[in-house]
Amino acid sequence: MSGELIKEELIARFRKVKLLLLDVDGVLTDGRIIYDSSGKDSKFFDVHDGLGVYCLGKFGIKTVIITAKNSKTISPRSKDMRVAEVFADIFPKTAVLDKILKKYHLSVEEICFVGDDLVDLSLMRKIGLPVAVANASPDIKEAAAYVTDCRGGRGAVREVAELILKAQGKWKDVLEFYGV
Repeated sequence: MSGELIKEELIARFRKVKLLLLDVDGVLTDGRIIYDSSGKDSKFFDVHDGLGVYCLGKFGIKTVIITAKNSKTISPRSKDMRVAEVFADIFPKTAVLDKILKKYHLSVEEICFVGDDLVDLSLMRKIGLPVAVANASPDIKEAAAYVTDCRGGRGAVREVAELILKAQGKWKDVLEFYGV
């Protein structure tokens, strides 16, 4: 939000969100991929992002992951966050959009997608609320309705989750759930 108030039009778009669609590398992670000597990969996930996704689900907003790659690290992390569904090895990412719309009974205006790089661009152009992480490529930032203050894998997803929950008047319920 960069110290400025979000425009009412943007808040209205966050208010409509019924599903958060997330990329993995560069959004849920900081973009680094580590391979060990046997070729197995590791990724860094942010616990705050995970809690944001969990809170969305707890208060009625589903999260779906869509990634052009596949990694064994995605499955346990998505289960931990209680993600509704994971689409891996998807390119172009628009290939599963109709399936998602039908399965979850949504319109494109009810989907928020967070991306960071060129592989996300075609989907960002079809979604009602495209969001870019702070360290996204320039083309992604240009296509976004909102650019996070936080970097990918460093709180950007949590930032988006809180914006959705606050726009929908559910943040006080989250705070009550955690005894605040």
